[in-house]
Amino acid sequence: MLRSRFDRSRNFSDITEAISAQRRALELTPSGHFLLPGRLSDLGNSLNARFQSTGDLSDITEAIATQEKAVKLTPDSDSSLPWRLSNLGIALILRFERTGDLSDSSRAISALELARDMIPVGHPNLPSLLSNLGRTLEVHFDRTWDPSDLAKCISARQKVVELTPEDDEEMPSLLLDLGATFRRRFEQVGNPTDSDEAITLQLKAVELTPEGHAGLPHRLDAVGNALSARFDMTRERSYIDAAISKQQKAVKLTPRNDPSFPGRLINLGTSFMRRFEMTKSPSDIDNAIAAQTKAVELSPNDPVLSTMLGNLAVSLMCRFEQTGSASDLAAAEAAHQRSVDLIPDGHGSQFALLRNIANASYIRFNKSGDSRDLEKCISQYESAATCRVGTPYLKLKVAARWARLLRRHCPHSPQILPAFDMALGFVALIAGLEQTVKGRYTRLQSDSGIALEAAAAACSLDRPDKALEFLEHGRCLVWSQLNNLRTPLDELRIVDSSLADRIADISKQLEYTGSSRATAHISMSLSERIALEDESQSHLKLAQQWDDLLQTARAIPGFENFLKPSPSSTLLHHLPASGPIIVINVDEGRCDAIALLSGVDEPFHIPLPNFSLNKAKKYRTDLKILLRSGGFRLREKEASTVLADEPAARPIKPLNRARRDGDVIHGILRGLWNDVVKPILDALGFSVHPTSTEVLPRIWWCPTGAMSFLPLHAAGIYTGSKSESILDYAVSSYTPTVTAISNRVKNHRAIDKSVSGLFMTSQPNAPGATSIPGTTKEVDSIHSMGRGNGKRVLRLDGGDVTASDCLKHMENYSSVHLACHASQDAADPLQSRFLLHNGSLDLATILQSNLKNADLAFLSACQTSTGEEKLSDEAVHLAAGMLAAGYRRVVATMWSIGDQPAQEVASSFYNYLWSHSDGNRDDGFDGTRSAYALHHAVQQLRHRLDNSESSLLTWVPYVHFGY
Repeated sequence: MLRSRFDRSRNFSDITEAISAQRRALELTPSGHFLLPGRLSDLGNSLNARFQSTGDLSDITEAIATQEKAVKLTPDSDSSLPWRLSNLGIALILRFERTGDLSDSSRAISALELARDMIPVGHPNLPSLLSNLGRTLEVHFDRTWDPSDLAKCISARQKVVELTPEDDEEMPSLLLDLGATFRRRFEQVGNPTDSDEAITLQLKAVELTPEGHAGLPHRLDAVGNALSARFDMTRERSYIDAAISKQQKAVKLTPRNDPSFPGRLINLGTSFMRRFEMTKSPSDIDNAIAAQTKAVELSPNDPVLSTMLGNLAVSLMCRFEQTGSASDLAAAEAAHQRSVDLIPDGHGSQFALLRNIANASYIRFNKSGDSRDLEKCISQYESAATCRVGTPYLKLKVAARWARLLRRHCPHSPQILPAFDMALGFVALIAGLEQTVKGRYTRLQSDSGIALEAAAAACSLDRPDKALEFLEHGRCLVWSQLNNLRTPLDELRIVDSSLADRIADISKQLEYTGSSRATAHISMSLSERIALEDESQSHLKLAQQWDDLLQTARAIPGFENFLKPSPSSTLLHHLPASGPIIVINVDEGRCDAIALLSGVDEPFHIPLPNFSLNKAKKYRTDLKILLRSGGFRLREKEASTVLADEPAARPIKPLNRARRDGDVIHGILRGLWNDVVKPILDALGFSVHPTSTEVLPRIWWCPTGAMSFLPLHAAGIYTGSKSESILDYAVSSYTPTVTAISNRVKNHRAIDKSVSGLFMTSQPNAPGATSIPGTTKEVDSIHSMGRGNGKRVLRLDGGDVTASDCLKHMENYSSVHLACHASQDAADPLQSRFLLHNGSLDLATILQSNLKNADLAFLSACQTSTGEEKLSDEAVHLAAGMLAAGYRRVVATMWSIGDQPAQEVASSFYNYLWSHSDGNRDDGFDGTRSAYALHHAVQQLRHRLDNSESSLLTWVPYVHFGY
């Protein structure tokens, strides 16, 4: 009764008298008495209450000891055990919030989770316990930055909302807490769905709160924070305007003596500062500084004040950058120094403080030119990147900034390469296996290009080996992850078969979950969202188990580098003997080629000083406009019809006559020849025209960035007396990465003769797409030719084959020819698909199949290797997807193809393959010479045509990928 009165009156003598009475009761309770555990727990709760008023650590330490004893003395069968565990968890988390000892928060989570698991479904006190668990997980996350803490917190808070009646007075607070957790995860992971959830939930909390309610200011402030965080990611003005509006109202409704008032001022000031970054409006930065200064004046000296001072210092430096005011500079430096003095090492705000000091130092350097300011800036960025706290996404930003500043201002610094190494490590973390494939690609869109910058820096330092590693480790991340999940485990199985089996099992589950897990959307019910979060937690656990299993494997002697990115030296051990792999890197500052040759121990660096990123972008843009305006979007001649290959066309300004007269495609191919391909051939000694296709060497092109969209395989001069091209010197193939080829060389194996053969299908009338009757003739020709050569071939057309049939035949035939429409999904590449009369066949389904004997895939469809500009280094096209699915080689198209040329190329291609089978007349099929076959087929078509623009655009799109 005394404690209850204290809860209402806050009369300190009440809680002191309550504790005295409870201690006396314990003294009078015999050891072993059935009431002893309950009395211990009651005393612990009273000590908790007094600690929350006084902050006396002796009270909370005694509370924990008594709660531990109460739990120990309570039988497992006692229905009170869950509540005593809960009380223990609450006491532990109270001490954690004061001391920061992670062992307390970990023990609190364990106690509360155990209590949750003991409580029967439907118990009226379950929501309260789940709320305590959610809060505990949230504060634990503030120190650990462990994504599983946030996932569990969301799950607990969702279930509290589900178990609480909609008209319950606590519902707005519950929605607010859940929304705040989604916002935290959005800030960590950057998934827009989490931001949508946060804003929706918190707006609903505000809607349910009547005007004049004491909780309204807090709820308005929370919505403002969610909107401000969304603006920080999207830079859409409407979000920050709405955030400021909500936060201004929150500040207006908060009494000046309310302990929350300074925090709401600081949040409002931060939003004004964010808007200033966009608008450069003096009123925005003045409002930011005014709000933040007032917040600092009203706050006690503690770590929270440190964060406020850091935010104020940032705003002052922003105004100093604009006005040059010495007083702003002095005030910012004083605020930063005071912030440093207040914050303990390892505090959750330490990362932001280091980053802010670095930003301020760079602003000062730009004003003063003093090298000491630059040195401090670079040092602070390094400290922030290596700080114990901070999300991978934020650390990526500062690590990249650190590397870029070193490259710009200290171009010979030995720290440049380690800085880029660290940045690329964070890129891999933000696109981790715990996310869906679509989620990974979404994150990678905003951070593309870092690997190319790193490689350019390495080339500047004459380290082509490091440049190669940067490009291999920082590009095509999702396909590399998939390759790791599918890596043969034969060697590990010899040493530890059980571990190999567990890795194989987790691999399959991760691959399936990454491509199949649904994404939350606004129309989902709460129960559906809870189920989705449960799936998300399971996915996260799988990813953590995968990491743990890799660490176990790497502890085995000889497996220290198991599934780690390969160093340059390893890549050079497994190169094809028939020709070099040429990696081409293009960056703002320079363009370089790195040639890898079998038998040569070092990468061969070939600078390309006459080419640039601007040229690559111009060529790409010119080519895109040419293809759109010239009617080359479709497979057939009716250029007015839109295919499923791409979305409905947006109006594009056609090339003007002057540019058309300049023959754009000839200019692009000539520029690529003169500035890129010919210098590479000269450096490699490719100076003599071979006499026939049979003795041409191979070249594997591995372009990066904007180069990925350019036809290097057709570079040349096609007019005048001195015409020459790459086709005269080598047979070209492409590869997304060097690893994709080196793995094929390393793991070369013969095709199982029982599945050696060709499955083909034509789909002339897929629903929703234009008719392509030429596909039937194309497959007619191939089928007749294969049967005439005694080959094992199967043909099924149109409605005679379903998607599942097609997949089954792909498993039973080593090679496949798909003459159809294709649809590329850049946002979620695993949903890219081949369109059939009866449904469609997507990459996700193909990847989940057993294609261990896959050899050749001929994709006679439009734009199957086009890619996506926002993900130029992720190879998000069907050709790369088929390589990832297991096919060793793929024939694809860079843009749309015509029916008649498609028939000619396919017929010539297969005729070459079957006529160059070394007299082998068995019924198998071998795609080993597919690159030569495509080269021959394209040459046949090319020589039948003239060298006009339209003729070039007819044969140039055909490309070969893989080994």
